[in-house]
Amino acid sequence: MSIKVLVVDDSAIVRKIFSSELSRDPEIEVIGTAPDPYIARDKIVKLKPDVVTLDVEMPRMDGITFLRRLMKHYPMPAVVVSSLTTKGGELAMEALDAGAVDVMCKPGAAYTVGDMSVELIEKIKAASRVDVSRHKPEVKAKAVKPSKRLSLTKTTNKVIAIGASTGGTQALQKLLQVLPGNTPGIAVVQHMPENFTKSFANRLNDLCEMEVFEARDGDTLIPGRVLIAPGNYHMVLNRSGANYYVSVRRGPLVNRHRPSVEVLFKSVAEYAGSNAIGIILTGMGADGADGMKQMKDSGAFNIAQDEASSVVFGMPREAINRGGVDVVKPIDKIASELLSHI
Repeated sequence: MSIKVLVVDDSAIVRKIFSSELSRDPEIEVIGTAPDPYIARDKIVKLKPDVVTLDVEMPRMDGITFLRRLMKHYPMPAVVVSSLTTKGGELAMEALDAGAVDVMCKPGAAYTVGDMSVELIEKIKAASRVDVSRHKPEVKAKAVKPSKRLSLTKTTNKVIAIGASTGGTQALQKLLQVLPGNTPGIAVVQHMPENFTKSFANRLNDLCEMEVFEARDGDTLIPGRVLIAPGNYHMVLNRSGANYYVSVRRGPLVNRHRPSVEVLFKSVAEYAGSNAIGIILTGMGADGADGMKQMKDSGAFNIAQDEASSVVFGMPREAINRGGVDVVKPIDKIASELLSHI
């Protein structure tokens, strides 16, 4: 059975491009389009789509306001698309809070229609499998740091590598905001476009004891620091003597992604070996599964998020099936498992 999709965007060109590209996939049927939330509301009731793609900046009602109302009265999986700007990245974070399954950017100078169609198709397929009733939108008026954190009595020379995709922004927030400020350095690949990752890093930095920022080429990975791979760039770990640092670079898509978890994990296996801890979180597909097995073969200790707490269990499942995982835990137990191993 095909996945029924409604495309909501005020641009006739975008509606045409999305409809044309999505229709190329035999598993997807575009059952309609809408130029604004009011028309979208009527079409949702009439056509009953499985997934809706939603722009955030539209006339009459913005996409985030519409999404909040949709999730309250007629919850369904939504993939939010936004312009590739700093403002777009901030709006993407709001959209995820409002209940969007995933976010992506519109095609533009740095993001071709071809890249867009591959990613959008994958996100729609992932979204169609999500039970939105199980994953309620975050409700918070203001970002507040948690009062209870775990503790670590001393720092180590360990390196932590984390990979995530669909549902990963919420999972990463839950994990990172309870870690103490002297946790070993963490390198993160979350599948998101550029500018989106910067906004995400800024948000985490406000919530966490650790310092969180979007990685730059040559940044050192030290205790108390979290480096988020920038969207549209791969991030790899390197080592100079006793010091770890990251390289940020372009390159072809790997497992249909840039940044790719696979690229990070394989570099961690090579340069950190038994000093590494790998964590694979919610996400569709298999990105990072082979890299995690390579990390384990190099002596790393690896943790996967369990199915019950994952929005999409694809990436953790593949890593487990390929023999790269030591422990499977729900998201709210991963931090304590990580620190007890350290």
